[in-house]
Amino acid sequence: MAGSTLGNLFAVTNFGESHGPAIGCVIDGCPPGMLLCEADIQADLDRRRPGTSRHVTQRNEPDAVEIVSGVYQGKTTGTPICLLIKNTDQRSKDYGNILETFRPGHADYTYLHKYGLRDPRGGGRSSARLTAPMVAAGAVAKKWLFEKYGTTFRGCMTQIGDVQIPFESWDHVANNPFFAPMADVSVLEDFMDALRKAGDSCGARIRVMASGVPVGLGEPLFDKLDADIAFAMMGINAVKGVEIGAGFASVSQRGTTHGDGLLPTGFMSNNAGGVLGGISTGQDLEVSIAIKPTSSIISPRQSIDTSGQPSEVITKGRHDPCVGIRATPIAEAMLALVVMEHALRQRAQNADVQVATPDIARQRS
Repeated sequence: MAGSTLGNLFAVTNFGESHGPAIGCVIDGCPPGMLLCEADIQADLDRRRPGTSRHVTQRNEPDAVEIVSGVYQGKTTGTPICLLIKNTDQRSKDYGNILETFRPGHADYTYLHKYGLRDPRGGGRSSARLTAPMVAAGAVAKKWLFEKYGTTFRGCMTQIGDVQIPFESWDHVANNPFFAPMADVSVLEDFMDALRKAGDSCGARIRVMASGVPVGLGEPLFDKLDADIAFAMMGINAVKGVEIGAGFASVSQRGTTHGDGLLPTGFMSNNAGGVLGGISTGQDLEVSIAIKPTSSIISPRQSIDTSGQPSEVITKGRHDPCVGIRATPIAEAMLALVVMEHALRQRAQNADVQVATPDIARQRS
């Protein structure tokens, strides 16, 4: 009912608030026997964590993860894995001026109407800080999927604000704070510097993909692999749109070009984004998400207070001028969690299925 759990066979329950003592998650359903330590998880958390460049929030959280349960002598036990991340750099006084008013574009208004109260400190439960536990859980899923199937995940930023980012090489992604696949990111830095000086924020477009996904993952109708991917991606704070494969470009395509032709050596294209009929083709899963501008900005905006009277809002505190800058590892994690869920479902129901038709996606790779 509370909407804090993603998945069933690989169930991740998220807990905590932005300015509480800690955040974390409980993973139920991780197979036993996998080697796992904090270092396996910390690498992805470090990619997401705040305070790493001038273009993101200066809240300096180490995001050090602690494995509280579910691992014995360095191996997963098959019992629930609790991952804990302590909050160490809260500054709740910055939110005193919004106790009785609502930030436009933020969840303040809807949370109050739903629960009758709200935690204004850093957005409370609605904060993007709650994506950190999902990144931690995603790291566990990534490790198991890689060891079992050789599945890998990667992502990059393809647009920030109105600036299109050309794809040059995946090798560049880890070398800049934008996760941009380009060598020279000076145009992105200049754009963000100007945005910050203007007291404004912007959105972004992120592309993520999974390679080495087994063919046959997913279910017909309501548990389609791509449906679950979209569901998970929309669970990321500030995401307002999801595309699978060609996405909305499919509207202007013709059937002669959109349908991915099959050859003995592999598929001719991947407009489907690796999913047909809700089931994986074995090709790369290709997903793009659209992220809205950050709602907490220092420019004055019109709103109302809790009594319904007109109010002007200027948000103080430390905020990401573009939450999309740190979203790439988050989107990777959510994709990994969905693939993990469906891999376990396939193993449970169809582990003995064999067909004579070759896996042409694997043949090409």
